[in-house]
Amino acid sequence: MARTVLKFGGTSVADLDRIANVADIVADRAAKGEHMAVVVSAMSGETNKLVGYAEGAAGDNLPREQFDDEYDVVVASGEQVTAGLLALALRRRGLKARSWLGWQLRLKTNKSHGRARIMGFDDSMLPDAVDAGEIAVIAGFQGVTDDERVATLGRGGSDTSAVAVAAALNATVCDIYTDVDGVYTTDPRIVPKAQRIEKISFEEMLELASLGAKVLQTRSVEMAMNHNVPVRVLSSFLKPGEPNPGTIVCSEEEIVEKQVVSGVAYSRDEAKVTLYGVPDKPGISAKIFSALARAGVNVDMIVQAQARGPEQANMVFTCTDRDSPIARDTLEGMHEEIGYERLEVVRDVSKISIVGVGMRSHTGVAETMFKALYEKGINIDVISTSEIKISVLIGDAYTELAVRALHTAFGLDAA
Repeated sequence: MARTVLKFGGTSVADLDRIANVADIVADRAAKGEHMAVVVSAMSGETNKLVGYAEGAAGDNLPREQFDDEYDVVVASGEQVTAGLLALALRRRGLKARSWLGWQLRLKTNKSHGRARIMGFDDSMLPDAVDAGEIAVIAGFQGVTDDERVATLGRGGSDTSAVAVAAALNATVCDIYTDVDGVYTTDPRIVPKAQRIEKISFEEMLELASLGAKVLQTRSVEMAMNHNVPVRVLSSFLKPGEPNPGTIVCSEEEIVEKQVVSGVAYSRDEAKVTLYGVPDKPGISAKIFSALARAGVNVDMIVQAQARGPEQANMVFTCTDRDSPIARDTLEGMHEEIGYERLEVVRDVSKISIVGVGMRSHTGVAETMFKALYEKGINIDVISTSEIKISVLIGDAYTELAVRALHTAFGLDAA
């Protein structure tokens, strides 16, 4: 018996009117004979309010180990409210529905409260309920630890919850309903000619999600790829019966015609850190990046080049802009230990990336990218590549110009 999973984000369930619209969508699909589970987020803005409550109650001096588990209890309640409201709306329409919380699902997580990772399902009764025709309305974003405590999955965790439920149910598809009608070749707010992509591979979507595209959460795409769960991005703002093809995220083998470049992504939350005159000897890089890792700094691009002085190198790396003060403090504290000459942090930079599985089999992609940026007078600070991605660091003022230039250069503009 085919099962499907539907997920609705915060803007899709923002108020009672939006929840009623979601109930209409679910009812329409139930009328077509689908057996489904529906995963919901908290109502838009609710999680931020709950975070404020938890932090206000705890004050400034409560240790993290006494805060995190109860914090999860508080913030997980937002999804619980939505699940109950949607179940009531479905019952009002004559449908058999009930809400399920993370602990009732037995969605097991580790004990990293606030950023827990899913470990699996433990003897859940969910499959039997879905097969019996009950619409399972599931509170996303949450699970339960081995010691029976609520744990949340971090921001965007409802997407991950939905994919995990789809994998556990062996669902034919996981439909992510959101406020856009699919995945686009780039941000339509910057490039009005951006096109909706019909099909995109897991790998491409994973790269785009990690590079700044906010349609799907990175961990959810990773889980979908690991379990080969097709994910479809759809608009929840269209009425039942209106065309809503969306974008299908699937394995590369299911895509017949592969674009050389499928999308252009950008991230403004970037900073460039340069260490001048670093001793060029074994162990220095390990010492630097071990210290940054201990400080919680997530390093992205890394470039090392010979310096003017003998046995010296200049080391450049990027991190998120919000992590750059921590990176600066960490490295300044290691000045004597490392023996570098000078530290520079530049914060007004952006990362621009092109992504496409077709890059594996086509030459000249880098040439096209660099030529397009050169013709617009855009200087490149740092370059990073993978098999299906090229990223460059540029001045923040040129972000939109670069995105538009690359979108056009790779033939992604709509006719």
